[in-house]
Amino acid sequence: MAVYKITPTKGNLIKIKKSLDFAEKGYDLLDRKRVVLVKEMMSLVDKSKKLQEEIEVEFERAYNLLKEATITMGRENLDNIAEGISKEERYNIVYKSIMGAMVPTVFYKKDQENYIDFGMYNTNPAFDKAIKEFIKIKDIIYELAEIENSVYNLAKEIKKTKKRANALDKIQIPRYKEIIKETEEILEEKNIEEFFRLKKIKSKN
Repeated sequence: MAVYKITPTKGNLIKIKKSLDFAEKGYDLLDRKRVVLVKEMMSLVDKSKKLQEEIEVEFERAYNLLKEATITMGRENLDNIAEGISKEERYNIVYKSIMGAMVPTVFYKKDQENYIDFGMYNTNPAFDKAIKEFIKIKDIIYELAEIENSVYNLAKEIKKTKKRANALDKIQIPRYKEIIKETEEILEEKNIEEFFRLKKIKSKN
Protein backbone atom coordinates (compact mmCIF):
# COMPACT_ATOMS: atom_id res chain seq x y z
CA MET A 1 0.00 0.00 0.00
CA ALA A 2 1.35 3.40 -0.97
CA VAL A 3 1.75 5.60 2.09
CA TYR A 4 2.17 9.36 2.17
CA LYS A 5 5.45 10.22 3.85
CA ILE A 6 5.37 12.57 6.83
CA THR A 7 8.09 13.69 9.15
CA PRO A 8 8.00 11.13 11.98
CA THR A 9 7.47 13.39 14.98
CA LYS A 10 5.16 13.13 17.98
CA GLY A 11 3.34 16.25 16.82
CA ASN A 12 2.63 14.77 13.39
CA LEU A 13 1.61 11.47 14.99
CA ILE A 14 -1.00 13.29 17.10
CA LYS A 15 -2.27 15.12 13.99
CA ILE A 16 -2.62 11.95 11.92
CA LYS A 17 -4.41 10.18 14.79
CA LYS A 18 -6.89 13.05 14.90
CA SER A 19 -7.34 12.72 11.13
CA LEU A 20 -8.00 9.00 11.53
CA ASP A 21 -10.56 9.65 14.27
CA PHE A 22 -12.28 12.24 12.07
CA ALA A 23 -12.31 9.85 9.07
CA GLU A 24 -13.77 7.01 11.16
CA LYS A 25 -16.50 9.28 12.51
CA GLY A 26 -17.18 10.50 8.97
CA TYR A 27 -17.50 6.92 7.74
CA ASP A 28 -19.91 6.09 10.57
CA LEU A 29 -22.09 9.10 9.72
CA LEU A 30 -22.09 8.27 6.02
CA ASP A 31 -23.01 4.66 6.74
CA ARG A 32 -25.91 5.76 8.93
CA LYS A 33 -27.02 8.18 6.25
CA ARG A 34 -26.94 5.39 3.65
CA VAL A 35 -29.08 3.14 5.88
CA VAL A 36 -31.68 5.89 6.38
CA LEU A 37 -31.79 6.70 2.66
CA VAL A 38 -32.14 3.03 1.68
CA LYS A 39 -34.96 2.59 4.18
CA GLU A 40 -36.75 5.67 2.80
CA MET A 41 -36.23 4.54 -0.80
CA MET A 42 -37.53 1.01 -0.16
CA SER A 43 -40.63 2.46 1.51
CA LEU A 44 -41.27 4.57 -1.59
CA VAL A 45 -40.63 1.60 -3.88
CA ASP A 46 -43.37 -0.33 -2.05
CA LYS A 47 -45.75 2.61 -2.46
CA SER A 48 -44.84 2.83 -6.15
CA LYS A 49 -45.70 -0.83 -6.72
CA LYS A 50 -49.07 -0.43 -5.00
CA LEU A 51 -49.89 2.67 -7.07
CA GLN A 52 -48.95 0.91 -10.31
CA GLU A 53 -51.27 -1.95 -9.42
CA GLU A 54 -54.00 0.55 -8.53
CA ILE A 55 -53.56 2.38 -11.84
CA GLU A 56 -54.02 -0.86 -13.80
CA VAL A 57 -57.27 -1.61 -11.97
CA GLU A 58 -58.57 1.95 -12.36
CA PHE A 59 -57.66 2.11 -16.06
CA GLU A 60 -59.55 -1.09 -16.77
CA ARG A 61 -62.59 0.23 -14.90
CA ALA A 62 -62.41 3.64 -16.59
CA TYR A 63 -62.08 2.22 -20.11
CA ASN A 64 -64.99 -0.15 -19.55
CA LEU A 65 -67.14 2.80 -18.47
CA LEU A 66 -65.88 4.82 -21.45
CA LYS A 67 -66.80 2.00 -23.84
CA GLU A 68 -70.25 1.88 -22.31
CA ALA A 69 -70.58 5.65 -22.69
CA THR A 70 -69.40 5.44 -26.31
CA ILE A 71 -72.08 2.86 -27.09
CA THR A 72 -74.87 4.78 -25.36
CA MET A 73 -73.86 8.35 -26.34
CA GLY A 74 -72.17 7.89 -29.69
CA ARG A 75 -68.55 8.47 -30.74
CA GLU A 76 -69.21 11.85 -32.33
CA ASN A 77 -70.78 13.23 -29.15
CA LEU A 78 -67.81 12.04 -27.13
CA ASP A 79 -65.36 13.57 -29.63
CA ASN A 80 -67.09 16.95 -29.29
CA ILE A 81 -66.83 16.74 -25.51
CA ALA A 82 -63.15 15.76 -25.72
CA GLU A 83 -62.35 18.80 -27.86
CA GLY A 84 -63.68 21.04 -25.09
CA ILE A 85 -61.41 19.59 -22.43
CA SER A 86 -58.34 21.67 -21.66
CA LYS A 87 -55.10 19.77 -22.11
CA GLU A 88 -53.03 22.10 -19.96
CA GLU A 89 -53.15 22.33 -16.21
CA ARG A 90 -51.14 24.44 -13.84
CA TYR A 91 -49.05 22.67 -11.26
CA ASN A 92 -46.08 23.51 -9.07
CA ILE A 93 -43.19 21.32 -8.00
CA VAL A 94 -41.51 22.06 -4.69
CA TYR A 95 -38.36 20.22 -3.65
CA LYS A 96 -37.27 19.32 -0.16
CA SER A 97 -34.08 17.70 1.05
CA ILE A 98 -33.94 14.28 2.69
CA MET A 99 -30.36 14.04 3.94
CA GLY A 100 -29.04 15.67 0.77
CA ALA A 101 -31.42 14.01 -1.69
CA MET A 102 -33.86 16.45 -3.30
CA VAL A 103 -37.34 14.93 -3.50
CA PRO A 104 -40.30 16.62 -5.24
CA THR A 105 -43.80 17.40 -4.07
CA VAL A 106 -46.35 18.20 -6.80
CA PHE A 107 -49.10 20.71 -6.05
CA TYR A 108 -52.09 20.86 -8.39
CA LYS A 109 -55.89 21.07 -8.40
CA LYS A 110 -57.33 17.76 -7.30
CA ASP A 111 -60.46 15.68 -7.73
CA GLN A 112 -63.68 17.56 -8.34
CA GLU A 113 -61.86 20.89 -8.66
CA ASN A 114 -61.00 19.76 -12.18
CA TYR A 115 -64.42 18.31 -12.97
CA ILE A 116 -65.85 19.90 -16.12
CA ASP A 117 -69.51 20.78 -16.47
CA PHE A 118 -70.91 18.80 -19.38
CA GLY A 119 -74.49 19.97 -18.82
CA MET A 120 -74.79 21.16 -22.43
CA TYR A 121 -74.22 17.61 -23.69
CA ASN A 122 -76.46 14.59 -23.36
CA THR A 123 -74.24 12.64 -21.01
CA ASN A 124 -75.21 9.61 -18.95
CA PRO A 125 -74.10 7.96 -15.68
CA ALA A 126 -71.50 5.77 -17.43
CA PHE A 127 -69.84 8.85 -18.90
CA ASP A 128 -69.90 10.75 -15.59
CA LYS A 129 -68.39 7.75 -13.79
CA ALA A 130 -65.71 7.39 -16.50
CA ILE A 131 -64.73 11.05 -16.10
CA LYS A 132 -64.42 10.65 -12.35
CA GLU A 133 -62.34 7.50 -12.82
CA PHE A 134 -59.93 9.26 -15.21
CA ILE A 135 -59.61 12.18 -12.79
CA LYS A 136 -58.78 9.66 -10.07
CA ILE A 137 -56.20 8.06 -12.36
CA LYS A 138 -54.65 11.46 -13.05
CA ASP A 139 -54.28 12.04 -9.30
CA ILE A 140 -52.60 8.66 -8.91
CA ILE A 141 -50.25 9.38 -11.84
CA TYR A 142 -49.17 12.66 -10.24
CA GLU A 143 -48.47 10.84 -7.00
CA LEU A 144 -46.65 8.04 -8.82
CA ALA A 145 -44.49 10.50 -10.76
CA GLU A 146 -43.65 12.25 -7.49
CA ILE A 147 -42.65 8.97 -5.84
CA GLU A 148 -40.65 7.60 -8.78
CA ASN A 149 -38.68 10.84 -9.09
CA SER A 150 -38.02 10.68 -5.35
CA VAL A 151 -36.80 7.09 -5.68
CA TYR A 152 -34.48 8.09 -8.54
CA ASN A 153 -32.97 11.01 -6.58
CA LEU A 154 -32.63 8.91 -3.43
CA ALA A 155 -30.86 6.18 -5.42
CA LYS A 156 -28.39 8.75 -6.79
CA GLU A 157 -27.69 10.08 -3.29
CA ILE A 158 -27.26 6.54 -1.95
CA LYS A 159 -24.75 5.79 -4.69
CA LYS A 160 -22.83 8.99 -3.96
CA THR A 161 -22.89 8.33 -0.20
CA LYS A 162 -21.71 4.74 -0.68
CA LYS A 163 -18.86 5.93 -2.90
CA ARG A 164 -17.71 8.45 -0.30
CA ALA A 165 -18.02 5.89 2.51
CA ASN A 166 -16.04 3.31 0.52
CA ALA A 167 -13.31 5.88 -0.16
CA LEU A 168 -12.94 6.40 3.58
CA ASP A 169 -13.23 2.71 4.50
CA LYS A 170 -11.06 1.24 1.76
CA ILE A 171 -8.52 4.01 1.12
CA GLN A 172 -8.31 6.89 3.59
CA ILE A 173 -8.71 5.03 6.90
CA PRO A 174 -6.25 2.20 6.00
CA ARG A 175 -3.81 4.86 4.76
CA TYR A 176 -3.98 6.76 8.06
CA LYS A 177 -3.53 3.53 10.02
CA GLU A 178 -0.49 2.58 7.95
CA ILE A 179 1.05 6.04 8.44
CA ILE A 180 0.44 5.80 12.20
CA LYS A 181 1.99 2.33 12.31
CA GLU A 182 5.12 3.41 10.39
CA THR A 183 5.49 6.62 12.41
CA GLU A 184 5.15 4.77 15.73
CA GLU A 185 7.72 2.19 14.61
CA ILE A 186 10.18 4.91 13.59
CA LEU A 187 9.65 6.82 16.84
CA GLU A 188 10.08 3.60 18.83
CA GLU A 189 13.37 2.92 17.04
CA LYS A 190 14.53 6.46 17.78
CA ASN A 191 13.60 6.03 21.44
CA ILE A 192 15.57 2.79 21.64
CA GLU A 193 18.56 4.39 19.92
CA GLU A 194 18.38 7.36 22.26
CA PHE A 195 18.13 5.04 25.26
CA PHE A 196 21.27 3.12 24.25
CA ARG A 197 23.10 6.33 23.37
CA LEU A 198 22.43 7.78 26.82
CA LYS A 199 23.32 4.48 28.45
CA LYS A 200 26.62 4.43 26.55
CA ILE A 201 27.38 8.01 27.60
CA LYS A 202 26.70 7.18 31.25
CA SER A 203 28.90 4.08 31.09
CA LYS A 204 31.79 6.20 29.81
CA ASN A 205 31.39 8.61 32.68
